[in-house]
Amino acid sequence: MLKIIRNKLEQGCKTTAYPKEPISLYRRYRGLPVIDKNCHTDIVSRCAAICPQDCIDSADKTIDLGRCTFCGHCETAGNGGFVRFSQNFEMGAADRQDLITDGTLPILAAHAKQHFKKLFGRSLQLRQVSAAGCNSCEADTNVLNTPFFDLSRFGIDFVASPRHADGIHVTGPISRNMKQALLDTYDAVPSPKVVIASGCCSISGGPFYGSEEIVGDLSSLLPVDLYIPGCPPHPLTTLHALLSYFK
Repeated sequence: MLKIIRNKLEQGCKTTAYPKEPISLYRRYRGLPVIDKNCHTDIVSRCAAICPQDCIDSADKTIDLGRCTFCGHCETAGNGGFVRFSQNFEMGAADRQDLITDGTLPILAAHAKQHFKKLFGRSLQLRQVSAAGCNSCEADTNVLNTPFFDLSRFGIDFVASPRHADGIHVTGPISRNMKQALLDTYDAVPSPKVVIASGCCSISGGPFYGSEEIVGDLSSLLPVDLYIPGCPPHPLTTLHALLSYFK
């Protein structure tokens, strides 16, 4: 016991002070895109043509974060003239349309459903469902349980059974083989319940967009309450979205 106490005193607190204090990410992190609306249309068209996800609307000069994998090809192709990626990780949205951005931040809190905050404000239990994901979203979600993020201090936990959950946190493009399992898990969660689409795969299909083997759009199966974009979403993106929406 004395050795444990000594180690604790030597190491100090390893948990981040976020959200009470701001946190900076590594310079190579690609977050919310900053878009120049005055950019020449030729540059925008070049960026749109190289985008593997078809998430750039060259006419409106917008980017669909629900499809974007943040590969950075558009920034490279246009030499940053049309878009450059900031380090802003606060990109969660309660409305799918808010993910189609012209560079402004989605207004998450304004769309938050107040009855969810009233019901789950002190405790939120989620069942993670990997619907044919590649494990990137799942891995970055698991990181939230480490001492650095310590998700439990906010009263948010991932549980083993949907019957003990307040909602489901879905990752992956939802393959045909996982569709029924996902629906069964949703039905097992007692009402009222929430549905979270995490990562571009569950939001739009991601790199598998258009495949006949996937559903690729969680909102076509279930009513989605919260969208968390990314490929995968950074743990801080998930943390910010959960705290903003439910706390």
